Amino acid sequence: MENNCSSIFGNTLYSGKIDIGRERMKSVERECSIEFEERKSKFIGYVKPIGSKQEAEDFIAEIREKHRDATHNCTAYKVVDNGQEYFKTDDDGEPSGTAGKPMGDIITYMDVTNLVVIATRYFGGIKLGAGGLVRNYAKTAKLAIQEAGIAEYIEKKTYMIDFPYEKISDVETIIDSLNGEYLDKGFNERVTYKIRTNIETFEALKEVKGLLIIEL
Repeated sequence: MENNCSSIFGNTLYSGKIDIGRERMKSVERECSIEFEERKSKFIGYVKPIGSKQEAEDFIAEIREKHRDATHNCTAYKVVDNGQEYFKTDDDGEPSGTAGKPMGDIITYMDVTNLVVIATRYFGGIKLGAGGLVRNYAKTAKLAIQEAGIAEYIEKKTYMIDFPYEKISDVETIIDSLNGEYLDKGFNERVTYKIRTNIETFEALKEVKGLLIIEL
């Protein structure tokens, strides 16, 4: 359940989106590739863990450039990017519903997110038929995901925090101990940090008095 809200937690002001139940998900552990042949057609499967829609699109562009001589480069990705879920598939010239959709179905069946899967096909001269295409594109996605391994993915979000100078030590101790990432720091009348971190860090920062926390 997602709420757009502004709430007061003690003396800490938080403004932004709260996405309950979506912080802990499953994704692939690493980037990898697999390949196999089916009736002289060569299938190459790529998978990569991602944190944004742009990462997915960039990886797709990279693989399509690498295999620009391929018959098809079909894709599927699912990602939660700043609280918004994106789930996109592309048949890349294969008959509608025979490539991207079965790859997306595998992503759903294996209950993984924050990943992009690409299936590159070099046509071998023998038509596989609609059923054969569905089976082999699904197989490509499944083998690639299995090869990459599945692990818990802890979603990170971007926050802007504003606080007085005397709270620097408290704030940095929390961020550093929970592996938060500093994106920017500003020092004027008050201190402003832009960070990317998980819900555990956010919950801990809420307990520090005098902080303004804005989810970006």
